[in-house]
Amino acid sequence: MSVTDNTYLHRFELEEKGLVAFANYRRVGEHVIIPHVEAPLALRGAGTAGRLMRGIVEKARAEGLKITPTCTYAAIWFRRHKESADVLA
Repeated sequence: MSVTDNTYLHRFELEEKGLVAFANYRRVGEHVIIPHVEAPLALRGAGTAGRLMRGIVEKARAEGLKITPTCTYAAIWFRRHKESADVLA
């Protein structure tokens, strides 16, 4: 399973068990601001949002993007995953 960039809805998505977890974003050039991350109730507590964040970091590295997490979940995730600090703006 991989994270996709739904440019029409301005969000990164990860599908698991037929459900979609997503992170809304606003992109300005090479800068991506993440104001909201959400997983369906049925996926919460299963690590889906964490896998979504890891996939977003992989995309950011591959595309040379920098991320500003304004969503509480995303900000806490980055604090817990110091190895991903290289993509922070």
